[in-house]
Parts: sequence; structure tokens; C-alpha cells
Amino acid sequence: MGAASDQPARRRHDWTGWLFVLLAMLAIGGVLQASGDSVPRSLRPQPVAPPADVVPEAPPMVLAPLTAADARAQNAEIDIITRGFAAPPPFVYAGNGDARARARDCLAAAMLYEAGDNARGQQAVGQVVLNRARHPAFPKSICGVVFQGSERATGCQFTFTCDGALARRYSDAAWQRARSNADLMLSGGTYPAVGLATHYHTDWVRPYWSDSLEKIAIVDTHLFFRWPGYWGTPGAFRGAVSGGDGPVAKLAAISPLHALALGLRADMAAVDANAAVGAARIVPGMGAAAGRDTIYIQLDRRAAPESFVATALRLCGDQPYCKFMGWTNPVLKPDSDAMTDTQRAAMSFSYLRDDKAGFEKALWNCSEYKRDDARQCMKR
Repeated sequence: MGAASDQPARRRHDWTGWLFVLLAMLAIGGVLQASGDSVPRSLRPQPVAPPADVVPEAPPMVLAPLTAADARAQNAEIDIITRGFAAPPPFVYAGNGDARARARDCLAAAMLYEAGDNARGQQAVGQVVLNRARHPAFPKSICGVVFQGSERATGCQFTFTCDGALARRYSDAAWQRARSNADLMLSGGTYPAVGLATHYHTDWVRPYWSDSLEKIAIVDTHLFFRWPGYWGTPGAFRGAVSGGDGPVAKLAAISPLHALALGLRADMAAVDANAAVGAARIVPGMGAAAGRDTIYIQLDRRAAPESFVATALRLCGDQPYCKFMGWTNPVLKPDSDAMTDTQRAAMSFSYLRDDKAGFEKALWNCSEYKRDDARQCMKR
């Protein structure tokens, strides 16, 4: 009898115990939900990696037509996102020798011409370059990242590479400071304040892309952004970076290492690389097509492929329309547009400028010259 009379009391005790546990869990859940960022990272929904062939396209730097005051006001209204902020891991350049030195000078040029002779600003810019090099949306070399789109008059990724800024000269001391800062970043130095930012701009301009990205940091007058979702998380920054940076013609005037690799003497670095051999065949436009030059030229097979852009710009001059086509095989170089399919397929490099249409593009034959960015390859 005693055992039987205790059973209902035990059931009530078990029921009230479970009720207490349930209420406690609900209370904890409410606190976590109210506190937002206090939810443990392991309990938050994690961004799902998209298919390997789905990669975001880096938008060009196109600015909204605003005054500096209006741009500053609109930029200030964009909230800084702190959730999910991650510091960048150290980066160590894989190559050595001349390739590393050329990568250092590309990085130093970006740091100096984008941030001036300011150590903190240079490190912030350098961190963005390294972040991009690891991200699948960008070229996989330091120089490739810095000079992406520089063959165009507008729409380059770093404006100093296509707006004529490289014609300006900093003091030798400022250049050496930038190179030292770049050396440190290629040896594992980081600038954690900008996290995994892949984009930035000054606060007195407003690119059209700023509404589609997340603002995560401010350094002096520069605002730093990352992609939303998976492409802004640490899992996206796992690309292998080349350790074989080649020469860049646009750096030849300030970097002897790039000049020498292009076949120039260090004291003649400002002279354009002569990547063409023999005389160019220039067919001028006639009548309504006046000023529409077409250039057929034999290119030096030993020249750096980046130097072909400089050769095209030199020969096209200030023509509003210019078509430049080059072949490294002299046997297959035609003298007019009436070329065979074999001749067209053997073309090594092409450049087209059409100011009226706002178009400028350089393309390489990627079966002959490998490019880090597939968009620089001729279509076959």
C-alpha cells in the first residue's frame, strides 16, 4: 500500500521537473535571440558554399555623380557590419628571387599610389590586395590583382593603374618605405583592422557597388567592404596564389626590376618596351571611317606578354579608334583583314579602342600566353 500511494506524487514531481527544464530553455533562447551577436558561432546558421564554378564578378569602379559633401553624407548613413568579422590570416609569398621582387614592387605601387606616404593606409590597401589574391573572384598573382583591368582607360580595379597617376613621382625615400611595407606583408604581416575586405573607396566618392556590399571598417578617409554571404567568409579565401609574378610594362618607369625583365636598361626604364620587331603595317581608315587605324604587326616572341599593351598604346597614339593585331609567327602574319582562319587562330595579341563606343579591350592568345584572368583570353 505504501508504494502504491507514493506513485501519483512521483509522477507530479517528474512532470513539474520537465516543465521547469522547458521553461528554462525557452528563457535562455529568448535571451540569446534578444542579444543577437551573443549566440555562439557554432549555433548560428553558416553560409553554404556555392558550386565551384559560381564566382561573383568584381564590379568596376564606377562612381555615382555626387558632390563630395553628398557622397560623404550618404556613405555615413551606411552601417558598419560587425557580425562575422574575421581577421585575415598571414600571407607568405610562395616564390622568390626576381618574381618576389616584382610582386613586392607591384604591391608597393598600389600601397603608395592609393594611400600616399602613410604607413597605416598603405597596410590597409596592401591587405585588400592580399585578400583579393586569395579570393576566387580575382587573379591569382599579386601583380595580376593590382593591374587587373589596367589595359582599359576606365573600369580598372585600382584607379592609379589607368588614370595617369603613375606619371607622378614620389621621392625615392617614400618609394623605399612603401617597398619595405610591402616586403613585410609578403612575409606574413597583416593589418587586422580591415578584416577580409576586398573593396574600398574614399569617403568623398560613392561607387555604385557600395550598396551591394557590407561596410566593415573605416581607416582614416577610406571605407572598407566585403561581399555578403559566403563570399565574405573565411571559407572563400583559400585560393592558391602564384609565386611567379612577371613584369608589368606600366611599372617599368619606376621599377628597374620590371624594366630589366622587359628588356630595358634600368636607366632607360621610362622608355616603352619594344615588343614589336620589324615595321608595322598600318592601314588607315578612309572616308567615313577616317581615323579608324588598323595595325598588323609582328611581335617579339621573347618579350613579356604584358609589354604588348604598351606597344599597342604607343602605336595607336591618340586615335579615337584603333585596332591592333599582333603575331609572333611571322609566316602567319597577314597584311589585311582578308586573313585565313589559320592566320586568325594564330593571332597572339589584339587590342581594340573605340572612344565613341566607350570600349577598350586587350586580349591574348591563351594557348600561347597563359593569363591569370580568363577574361583576357581570346575566344576560340
